Amino acid sequence: MDPLTHLLDGPRARRAFTLRVVMSGSWSIDVQDKAPLTVVAMMTGHAWLTADGKNHELSPGDVALVRGPNPYSLSDDPSSSTDVIIHPGQICTSATGKDPVLDMSHGIRRWGNAANGENTMLVGTYESDAEVTAAVTQGLPRVAVVPAEHVSVDLVMLLEHEITTDAPGHGSAADRLLDVLLVHTVRAWAQLHPDTRRGWLAGSADPVSSGALELFHSRPETGWTLASVAQSLNISRATLASRFRSAVGEPPISYLTNWRMLLASEMLADPKVTTATIATAVGYASPFAFSTAFKRRYGISPTECRDRNYRAN
Repeated sequence: MDPLTHLLDGPRARRAFTLRVVMSGSWSIDVQDKAPLTVVAMMTGHAWLTADGKNHELSPGDVALVRGPNPYSLSDDPSSSTDVIIHPGQICTSATGKDPVLDMSHGIRRWGNAANGENTMLVGTYESDAEVTAAVTQGLPRVAVVPAEHVSVDLVMLLEHEITTDAPGHGSAADRLLDVLLVHTVRAWAQLHPDTRRGWLAGSADPVSSGALELFHSRPETGWTLASVAQSLNISRATLASRFRSAVGEPPISYLTNWRMLLASEMLADPKVTTATIATAVGYASPFAFSTAFKRRYGISPTECRDRNYRAN
């Protein structure tokens, strides 16, 4: 299970926040929600997405992926003054601190400064704080824009319908369609930018690295060594080590260790799962060995990590 699939299978992904946003005239939305990943699909009109001082123009049919948690803005023009600020938890205020939610709500998951404006976009926010989410976003640039001709119009239109309907199951349907749009957009961006993708996303394009990643993601509990992975792929250890490092950016076993720690950090959020169970699930012979590796990676023990999760919730 690769990081993107793992993210989409996680419970937090099923609580993605989606809206149909309609804006008119001069406008600017300052997004400070600290979400790790946001999908913006431009339906009609135009908008500018500004992040880290760089401006990205969005035209009808374009889809943008925004990697958090740093703030970004959506506007009719990068020079426009901020009208609205989106805070963590999707709490919305005006630039002066006044709550504009009631003024800008226009029905089920419909929001904006006009009920019918020239600029319409769909916004889907993944609010997961899971470590695996970071593994997904680290394979992308800060802002990844996929042009309209590489995005399914039918998929985006169906997502718009589910976001704005009150039919039974609309919430789950919108979540699933957002997931599909995310997968398609990540794939399209990777195909359009083969030389700039990183990490597991870059490795998926290389047959040797892809084979090793599949083993690591699907069977993290297995006691993999460089030799056993090479044998499973019918290649030499030298070839595996060289190809994997070149594609992914780190040695195979280093990647495996990091992936195991990411999975373990998520499992620790469930108080019902024991440390011994987690150790076995991520390939460690004993809770002590797992605890030692975890502390080396994060600087705290699994128990301390679990206590922090408990206090945060």
